[in-house]
Amino acid sequence: MGLFSFLKNAGAKIFKKKAVEAAPTEAAAEAVAPEISKIQALEGELSRLGIPVSNLSLDISEQITVSGETPTNADREKIILALGNIEGVGCVDDRLAVTNPEPEATFYTVKKGDSLSLISKAQYGDPMKYNAIFEANKPMLEHPDKIYPGQVLRIPPLA
Repeated sequence: MGLFSFLKNAGAKIFKKKAVEAAPTEAAAEAVAPEISKIQALEGELSRLGIPVSNLSLDISEQITVSGETPTNADREKIILALGNIEGVGCVDDRLAVTNPEPEATFYTVKKGDSLSLISKAQYGDPMKYNAIFEANKPMLEHPDKIYPGQVLRIPPLA
Protein backbone atom coordinates (compact mmCIF):
# COMPACT_ATOMS: atom_id res chain seq x y z
CA MET A 1 0.00 0.00 0.00
CA GLY A 2 1.16 3.49 -0.65
CA LEU A 3 1.15 6.50 -2.89
CA PHE A 4 2.43 6.16 -6.47
CA SER A 5 3.21 9.15 -8.71
CA PHE A 6 2.76 9.25 -12.49
CA LEU A 7 3.27 11.79 -15.28
CA LYS A 8 -0.13 13.47 -15.58
CA ASN A 9 0.28 14.38 -19.27
CA ALA A 10 1.27 10.90 -20.51
CA GLY A 11 -0.80 7.77 -20.91
CA ALA A 12 -3.93 6.30 -22.39
CA LYS A 13 -6.59 8.84 -23.31
CA ILE A 14 -9.78 7.39 -21.83
CA PHE A 15 -11.38 10.56 -20.43
CA LYS A 16 -13.71 12.36 -22.85
CA LYS A 17 -13.27 16.11 -23.21
CA LYS A 18 -16.36 18.34 -23.20
CA ALA A 19 -17.04 19.80 -26.63
CA VAL A 20 -18.93 22.84 -25.32
CA GLU A 21 -18.73 24.46 -21.89
CA ALA A 22 -22.00 24.31 -19.95
CA ALA A 23 -23.70 27.47 -18.73
CA PRO A 24 -22.77 28.41 -15.13
CA THR A 25 -26.10 27.23 -13.68
CA GLU A 26 -25.90 23.93 -15.56
CA ALA A 27 -22.29 23.45 -14.45
CA ALA A 28 -23.23 23.93 -10.79
CA ALA A 29 -26.12 21.49 -11.09
CA GLU A 30 -23.96 18.85 -12.75
CA ALA A 31 -20.70 19.32 -10.79
CA VAL A 32 -20.61 15.66 -9.74
CA ALA A 33 -21.34 14.20 -13.21
CA PRO A 34 -17.80 14.52 -14.66
CA GLU A 35 -16.28 12.77 -11.62
CA ILE A 36 -18.77 9.91 -11.90
CA SER A 37 -18.07 9.51 -15.63
CA LYS A 38 -14.29 9.45 -14.93
CA ILE A 39 -14.80 6.74 -12.31
CA GLN A 40 -16.90 4.77 -14.81
CA ALA A 41 -14.16 5.19 -17.44
CA LEU A 42 -11.50 3.94 -14.99
CA GLU A 43 -13.66 0.99 -13.94
CA GLY A 44 -14.26 0.22 -17.63
CA GLU A 45 -10.50 0.26 -18.31
CA LEU A 46 -9.82 -2.23 -15.49
CA SER A 47 -12.68 -4.40 -16.72
CA ARG A 48 -11.35 -4.27 -20.30
CA LEU A 49 -7.92 -5.38 -19.09
CA GLY A 50 -9.46 -8.27 -17.12
CA ILE A 51 -7.38 -7.78 -13.96
CA PRO A 52 -9.17 -9.55 -11.06
CA VAL A 53 -10.33 -7.36 -8.18
CA SER A 54 -13.37 -7.62 -5.91
CA ASN A 55 -15.16 -4.87 -3.98
CA LEU A 56 -13.44 -2.26 -6.19
CA SER A 57 -13.80 1.30 -4.98
CA LEU A 58 -12.34 4.35 -6.74
CA ASP A 59 -12.35 7.92 -5.48
CA ILE A 60 -11.12 10.89 -7.49
CA SER A 61 -9.98 14.11 -5.86
CA GLU A 62 -6.40 15.35 -6.26
CA GLN A 63 -5.53 11.71 -6.92
CA ILE A 64 -7.17 8.35 -7.54
CA THR A 65 -7.75 6.27 -4.41
CA VAL A 66 -8.23 2.59 -5.12
CA SER A 67 -9.33 -0.03 -2.62
CA GLY A 68 -10.61 -3.58 -2.83
CA GLU A 69 -9.13 -7.05 -2.72
CA THR A 70 -7.04 -8.83 -5.34
CA PRO A 71 -5.42 -12.30 -5.30
CA THR A 72 -1.77 -11.35 -5.96
CA ASN A 73 0.73 -8.49 -5.72
CA ALA A 74 1.15 -8.78 -9.50
CA ASP A 75 -2.57 -8.00 -9.97
CA ARG A 76 -2.34 -5.19 -7.38
CA GLU A 77 0.60 -3.64 -9.23
CA LYS A 78 -1.17 -3.99 -12.58
CA ILE A 79 -4.22 -2.18 -11.21
CA ILE A 80 -2.02 0.66 -9.93
CA LEU A 81 -0.24 0.92 -13.30
CA ALA A 82 -3.44 0.60 -15.35
CA LEU A 83 -4.95 3.52 -13.44
CA GLY A 84 -1.76 5.60 -13.27
CA ASN A 85 -0.79 5.24 -16.92
CA ILE A 86 -3.85 7.22 -18.03
CA GLU A 87 -3.54 10.78 -19.24
CA GLY A 88 -4.70 13.18 -16.55
CA VAL A 89 -3.84 10.89 -13.63
CA GLY A 90 -0.93 12.15 -11.54
CA CYS A 91 -1.17 10.01 -8.41
CA VAL A 92 -2.67 6.68 -7.27
CA ASP A 93 -3.29 6.02 -3.57
CA ASP A 94 -3.11 2.23 -3.21
CA ARG A 95 -5.37 0.77 -0.52
CA LEU A 96 -5.77 -2.67 -2.11
CA ALA A 97 -5.57 -5.81 0.03
CA VAL A 98 -3.77 -8.86 -1.39
CA THR A 99 -5.02 -12.34 -0.42
CA ASN A 100 -1.89 -14.27 -1.56
CA PRO A 101 1.07 -11.89 -1.24
CA GLU A 102 4.32 -12.65 -3.07
CA PRO A 103 7.47 -10.55 -3.67
CA GLU A 104 6.71 -7.13 -5.07
CA ALA A 105 8.05 -5.89 -8.39
CA THR A 106 9.86 -2.58 -8.79
CA PHE A 107 8.48 0.17 -11.00
CA TYR A 108 10.41 1.79 -13.84
CA THR A 109 9.48 4.98 -15.72
CA VAL A 110 10.21 4.73 -19.46
CA LYS A 111 12.57 7.37 -20.83
CA LYS A 112 12.95 8.62 -24.41
CA GLY A 113 14.94 6.06 -26.41
CA ASP A 114 14.13 3.14 -24.09
CA SER A 115 13.13 -0.28 -25.35
CA LEU A 116 12.24 -3.34 -23.31
CA SER A 117 15.60 -4.91 -24.18
CA LEU A 118 17.49 -1.79 -22.98
CA ILE A 119 15.45 -1.75 -19.78
CA SER A 120 16.07 -5.50 -19.35
CA LYS A 121 19.82 -5.03 -19.77
CA ALA A 122 19.84 -2.22 -17.18
CA GLN A 123 17.63 -4.07 -14.69
CA TYR A 124 18.72 -7.70 -15.17
CA GLY A 125 22.06 -7.40 -16.94
CA ASP A 126 20.65 -9.32 -19.92
CA PRO A 127 18.77 -7.69 -22.82
CA MET A 128 17.23 -11.03 -23.80
CA LYS A 129 15.14 -11.12 -20.61
CA TYR A 130 12.91 -8.34 -22.02
CA ASN A 131 10.06 -10.85 -22.34
CA ALA A 132 9.86 -11.13 -18.52
CA ILE A 133 9.08 -7.39 -18.42
CA PHE A 134 6.63 -7.67 -21.32
CA GLU A 135 4.75 -10.58 -19.68
CA ALA A 136 4.70 -8.76 -16.31
CA ASN A 137 2.95 -5.80 -17.95
CA LYS A 138 0.27 -7.66 -19.90
CA PRO A 139 -2.54 -6.79 -20.60
CA MET A 140 -1.51 -3.11 -20.42
CA LEU A 141 1.19 -3.78 -23.04
CA GLU A 142 -0.10 -5.30 -26.25
CA HIS A 143 3.30 -5.52 -27.99
CA PRO A 144 6.92 -5.28 -26.71
CA ASP A 145 7.63 -2.32 -29.02
CA LYS A 146 4.64 -0.25 -27.86
CA ILE A 147 6.02 1.66 -24.88
CA TYR A 148 6.23 5.43 -24.51
CA PRO A 149 8.20 7.95 -22.43
CA GLY A 150 6.54 8.54 -19.06
CA GLN A 151 4.88 5.14 -18.96
CA VAL A 152 5.50 3.22 -15.74
CA LEU A 153 6.27 -0.51 -16.04
CA ARG A 154 6.50 -3.41 -13.58
CA ILE A 155 9.96 -4.97 -13.31
CA PRO A 156 9.42 -8.35 -11.64
CA PRO A 157 12.15 -10.10 -9.68
CA LEU A 158 13.70 -12.94 -11.69
CA ALA A 159 13.04 -16.43 -10.35
